[in-house]
Amino acid sequence: RYRRLGSTIDDAAGEAFDKTAKLLGLVGQGGPAVERAALTGDAAAVTLPRPLLDRPGLDMSFSGLKTAARRAAEDQPLTAQRRADICASFQEAVADILAVKSARAMELVAERTDRRTFVVAGGVAANKALRARLEAEARHHGFHFFAPPLRWCTDNGAMIALAGAERLRLGYV
Repeated sequence: RYRRLGSTIDDAAGEAFDKTAKLLGLVGQGGPAVERAALTGDAAAVTLPRPLLDRPGLDMSFSGLKTAARRAAEDQPLTAQRRADICASFQEAVADILAVKSARAMELVAERTDRRTFVVAGGVAANKALRARLEAEARHHGFHFFAPPLRWCTDNGAMIALAGAERLRLGYV
């Protein structure tokens, strides 16, 4: 049983990573490619927005962030360093959004129940920077952090399919 507290209103975080990698011409899977490039980038070099952080609630938006990354790529010659800086800035913006929205969710949950476990899953959970940021946020709010081993952090589609199959088995349609 679960209750959705918030959602993305457009692109999911993983989808935004994939599309950003593609627009930057990175090779391989989007999330890991952005993470690798970000290692040599300066997150302060490119100013990117944090959509919906100025609004209450837990819904997120990554489409505008992806568009801002594209504009940053078009504003100046796309050197290897510029690409790395955009990746670092993009990754930090996603981390900020996920951390703030997760903190709000933990505060809401803490008001209603004594359960204190924060779980991350899917491909985005394989990003070490995001994972570390969310783990620190969970710890700060007194939550136990759980993430599957990295080898199991793949596309969230398999988890969604299993959840659907389990619900169908229980008679939900």
